[in-house]
Amino acid sequence: MSALDREFWPLAAGLGSAAGEIEVLAPWDRQPIARVATAGPPAVEAALARAAALHADRDGWLPVPRRIAVLEALHALLDEHRELLAVEAAREGGKPLPDSQVEVARAMDCAQIAIEELRTRPGTMIPMGVTASSAGRLAFTRPEPIGPVVAVSAFNHPLNLIAHQVLPAVAVGAPVLVKPARATPLSCLRLLALLEQAGLPEGWATVVIPEDNTLATRMVADPRVAFFSFIGSAKVGFALQRELAPGCRSALEHGGVAPVIVAADADLPRVLPGLVKGGFYHAGQVCVSVQRIYVARERAEELCAGLVEGARGLRVGDPTHADTEVGPLIEPGERERVAEWVEEAIAAGAQCLCGGERIGATAYAPTVLLDPPDSARVSREEVFGPVVCVYPVDDLEAALARANQLEVSFQAAVCTQDLDRALDLAQRLKAQAVMVNDHTAFRVDWMPFGGQQRSGYGLGGIPYSMHEMQVHKMIVLHSPAL
Repeated sequence: MSALDREFWPLAAGLGSAAGEIEVLAPWDRQPIARVATAGPPAVEAALARAAALHADRDGWLPVPRRIAVLEALHALLDEHRELLAVEAAREGGKPLPDSQVEVARAMDCAQIAIEELRTRPGTMIPMGVTASSAGRLAFTRPEPIGPVVAVSAFNHPLNLIAHQVLPAVAVGAPVLVKPARATPLSCLRLLALLEQAGLPEGWATVVIPEDNTLATRMVADPRVAFFSFIGSAKVGFALQRELAPGCRSALEHGGVAPVIVAADADLPRVLPGLVKGGFYHAGQVCVSVQRIYVARERAEELCAGLVEGARGLRVGDPTHADTEVGPLIEPGERERVAEWVEEAIAAGAQCLCGGERIGATAYAPTVLLDPPDSARVSREEVFGPVVCVYPVDDLEAALARANQLEVSFQAAVCTQDLDRALDLAQRLKAQAVMVNDHTAFRVDWMPFGGQQRSGYGLGGIPYSMHEMQVHKMIVLHSPAL
């Protein structure tokens, strides 16, 4: 693997010549760090045709032991190159180095989870011999790869999102074409280069960056595609889903406006560090980042004081430095959008308790807003920036109603010492997952992860993605011995 320097990444072998190239800029200082080739129609067609041909050749499917060997070798290579991968992910994506180091560790975990799934998840026995018509029969299912997978990814976790979309396909034996975010393609290219080094044959995992969005849509909508994996905005995800060929399955991971309900009996010293981390981790550029905190009015002042103290204590800076806790927004336009939303909320009556300031070229100070109106964009849309909003409420029913008022449903949290109250609120909160006395951004890579309503479609998580990328063929044996 090459050192961290300004380099050029060409198209994958066998895809022909490049249509053009993009320049990758570090979000912290906007300095160029790499050039990456883009694919025109011939290259996209070559990638699709190769994937379709690999799947059509059933005798050439990769057997399970070989797939396990590839994943084991990948795990070792990720460990060997973990520091380089972490620095590059921090440099291209802006996530601080300590968090990017965690991202590499999670990518390694993804490979290990996929191996464990292959070794332990059995087929299913179907009852037979229970009626006269089913006598003398034995039925069971065996998993098969669904077919070519196209994965479209986001910028905010440039290595681990790719691992979540590509490694399940590799594990089940489905050829996969992956389009990383144009702002952060390098970690994706590194991961697929490591897969090749680990022994994955050519064509089974290919990076394809179409030259424009029209060509990307054509790639997604191609009738040879059997499964579409998407991470990004609801607007784009649902628009692409509508373009899918008949029979193509999909999993869409969008964003949320994650609510937290803090009851009067909450143990604030215990939960505050998590709320600060969950709100400002990766400068809030996380689909389940803490955004709306509904707190019992008698605890609001104490909660706000703790959030402000935590936010002001975070070190904002170059994400490649080990002591940085909050990095930049991905590009200047995003920083300006966040600033505009904050200024709009303040003009509408919110109180800015801390932050609300631009830092450097693309960073924004961790910001706590008190009681913005429900009509403000910071209250009803995903900020995707380092902004946490606090809303004092008079009772938990009001908190629940306001938490549930949006057409998003991803992850939420409840902070209380009363188990019955926690279970009641968890049951009634509109969310795919509810954390109790924890922040909304908690995730491990074997758990189901995904939104409902506008927040997404289907579930991610390594075991769940593997299941979705397979079909389960039933075989029925008919024998007088049965």
